[in-house]
Amino acid sequence: MTSGRWQEHRLLLAVILLAAAGAVSGVLISFKVTHPWVIGGAAVAVAVVTVLSGLIQERYKRTVARREEVAFKLQDGTLVLPSGLLPKVSDLKDPVRLGVHPSISLPGSPTAEPPAYVPRDVDEEVRKRLASGGFVLLVGDSTAGKSRTAYEAVRATLPDHVLIAPHDRNALLAAIESCVRLKRSVLWLSDLEHYIGHGGLTREHVGRILGEGGHRVIVATLRAAERARLTSTPASPDSAVRAAGREIQEALEQAHPIYLLRMFSVAELERAQARNWDSRISSALKRADQYGIAEYLASGPELQRLLEDAWDIGVNPRGAALVAAAIDCRRAGYTSSLARPLLNDLHTAYLEEKGGQRLHPESLEEAWSWATRSRRATTALLSPVPDAGDGSVAVFDYLVDLKQQADGPLAQVSDVVIRAVLAHVHNPDDADQVAATAYRQGRYQLAEQARRTALNLHNQIRGHDAPSTLICRSNLALVLNALGRLEESEAEYRAVLKIQRRVIGEEHPSTLTSRFGLATLLRDLGRADEAEAEHRAVLEIERRVLGEEHPSTLDTRNQLAGVLHDLGRLAEAEAEHRAVLKIERRVLGEEHPSTLDTRNNLGGVLTTLGRLDEAEAEHREVLEIRRRLLGEEHPETLLSRGNWASVLFALGRLPEAEAEDREVLEIRRRVLGEEHPSTLSSRFGLVNLMHVRGGLSDAEVEAEYRTILDIGRRVMGERHTSTPTSDHGLASILRDLTRLIEPTAVRSADED
Repeated sequence: MTSGRWQEHRLLLAVILLAAAGAVSGVLISFKVTHPWVIGGAAVAVAVVTVLSGLIQERYKRTVARREEVAFKLQDGTLVLPSGLLPKVSDLKDPVRLGVHPSISLPGSPTAEPPAYVPRDVDEEVRKRLASGGFVLLVGDSTAGKSRTAYEAVRATLPDHVLIAPHDRNALLAAIESCVRLKRSVLWLSDLEHYIGHGGLTREHVGRILGEGGHRVIVATLRAAERARLTSTPASPDSAVRAAGREIQEALEQAHPIYLLRMFSVAELERAQARNWDSRISSALKRADQYGIAEYLASGPELQRLLEDAWDIGVNPRGAALVAAAIDCRRAGYTSSLARPLLNDLHTAYLEEKGGQRLHPESLEEAWSWATRSRRATTALLSPVPDAGDGSVAVFDYLVDLKQQADGPLAQVSDVVIRAVLAHVHNPDDADQVAATAYRQGRYQLAEQARRTALNLHNQIRGHDAPSTLICRSNLALVLNALGRLEESEAEYRAVLKIQRRVIGEEHPSTLTSRFGLATLLRDLGRADEAEAEHRAVLEIERRVLGEEHPSTLDTRNQLAGVLHDLGRLAEAEAEHRAVLKIERRVLGEEHPSTLDTRNNLGGVLTTLGRLDEAEAEHREVLEIRRRLLGEEHPETLLSRGNWASVLFALGRLPEAEAEDREVLEIRRRVLGEEHPSTLSSRFGLVNLMHVRGGLSDAEVEAEYRTILDIGRRVMGERHTSTPTSDHGLASILRDLTRLIEPTAVRSADED
């Protein structure tokens, strides 16, 4: 019997006993007991029992109601048997119901059955992990075979476990509660991007599921391109930015990732040959030099060619435009099913870009018919979502994968797409994901619009004091900080904290995250003494509640060291960075992002101390690791290159510094765009260096400054430069340029 069920039975037993006790006085009278002390005592007892019985009955009703609410949510939002009960793993015979792509149909193949399973090289590892319990995450390209591999492993290893597979994020919390109550259960999360992030799976949820008592596992799949998007780091040194994305990172860090390659290995192909009696496997083997077996079976290449060919004159260009619009909606962070009116509104811009009427596009009705038609009994380009009721569709993730891999995790879709998505969104979690994506890309005004849309939806659907609403407000404060509207940001943080302290408590992780953001903001406002006090208060709670070596504790210590740097207490700052670094190297590893962040910040302290050779070595070593792990064009790599160039400049190695700055600027222009804050910061740094080297006249320098200032004001808002800001980043650049170029305007503002 589970603990929840036992608690319910205990309450019911208490109600029965109290009801029996309440009948005592009647029994005494029936037996003609007339002693006044006995009767009086019984009357008092009955009164007490009546009160207690009412309280316990009310508690019992609430307990049963909560159980019924969870049950109803599970039935509405998870995979269930025709009886309405949750299935055991062995009950599921069709892997398509768990997210496996439908397979192609060929003459002679049993269309009602999945293709023969080709054992993968990772099977043994997956099954061992499942047997020992934990969080198993299969990562790979779309159609690499992740879901089928997980399905076969779960059936082979845990056939008698209860399977809980929520359809979407709305059913996740109910699914978690049910999973925790069961002794043996599997929480199945196909396409983890739908269940992680704002309001989704957290480190705490994972801990509850995998806690003591019983054998529970979490099995999830995640496309490699989505993993890169979710974990891509904004091009910002701000620790508060990292804190905002820590929830996703911490949840992913609880998983044991197992990578599955799209292309089959030699050993896997040999095992496939042994199953060529299945005509579908036999057909896939003929193209195994080009495509993975699972990729071919899911018709990925075929549908990709179909989409490319559709743009030709008179073929299906309008249908192709609908699909292109759907792909970009997903890339913008919108992970729910897509409403037809949204794609109807968006697709015309894609059609016009390709040629418009010169392509002789088909009618809209014909375009939808073409795009939603299944090919060879497998998936469609746009698949209607069952039970959606409004004709919503899901785009074939293989197509999204190809686009994300080609363009990179921080590649931008147009502002038009994001604004259209926000005009149609009805789920606050979707708006939050769009906001997070825009923020990572440095598109702060769009991020603010998305956060405000999300906040309105949170208020309407979940209430003003709901934890998810407060997290959204805290993230809005972060965006306002990035926009340089620091007084607004501070007011928002303080309003959120007031409610969080009352609703969820002083020591809740969300409360601590908001306090961390406020402390960082105080540093940006130049109020370093207040920032230090706030960080120390947060640190005291984190040490006691989370422990000395928890990532959040280490992040706070790292940020506190930065404040000490600002205060000129350089010896303390260096000592704190080195103490944090020692723990991170042991607990997280030499190449963990947090370890590299601390080394980067230590390099900054060493630069200020004038120990330039040590600083240059530190920045160079961090850069080498980031290049190897993240690639030449990742924002963190570019940040390290910029920091290294700054030390080269201080060392007087000006030609090397200029060459480095030029390369960083060129990459940022190409990858992030001309108006990204990091691109503008690179332009500012390069013009300063060239001015020192004598490569630009005073007039040319001023012209470049004005260009940067004009773009910065447009990107971050006209009000931005009126606010004092931190001593790093574009915010500081805009402030300094305003004072340099428009001294009269600044003096007037100061006088006000």
